[in-house]
Amino acid sequence: MMKQYRHTQIGYFPLILYSGVVLFVGYLNIATDFNPFALASLIIILIVLGIFTRLTVAVDDQMIKIQFGMRVVRKVFLLKDIEAYCVVKNPWYYGWGIRLTPRGWLFNVSGFSAIELQMKSGKRYRIGTDDPDNLAKALNEVLSDVPVHLVAAGCR
Repeated sequence: MMKQYRHTQIGYFPLILYSGVVLFVGYLNIATDFNPFALASLIIILIVLGIFTRLTVAVDDQMIKIQFGMRVVRKVFLLKDIEAYCVVKNPWYYGWGIRLTPRGWLFNVSGFSAIELQMKSGKRYRIGTDDPDNLAKALNEVLSDVPVHLVAAGCR
């Protein structure tokens, strides 16, 4: 039986950036005597701060589960649906958050490293991580009995 993998990455740069924006919008809110637009902006930024500055990736013997921030946004990938996976580097312009890229959907809070999953359906997903080697090791362990291909030199 495998030891479960669980890792939480904190996006420090987005955290600092969003915190600065919160302070600025908070100041504007006070300076404009609580303008409804400034107050609404502050609430939206606080929600983004709570959700998109932390990403938890968990692997067990049946699935990979990812959760952003306060667990409002989450996704599950069943191991039986994975055809191949590999460690990749994202270009800087792929950015952070949840977005559609030329290589499929990306889930990322910071940095450039990721695991790319090639699903049997043909869809691709990238899970950003600051711990790609240990995540790949965990996937190797749980997928050792399943016909899945690790593509060492980058995904095709």
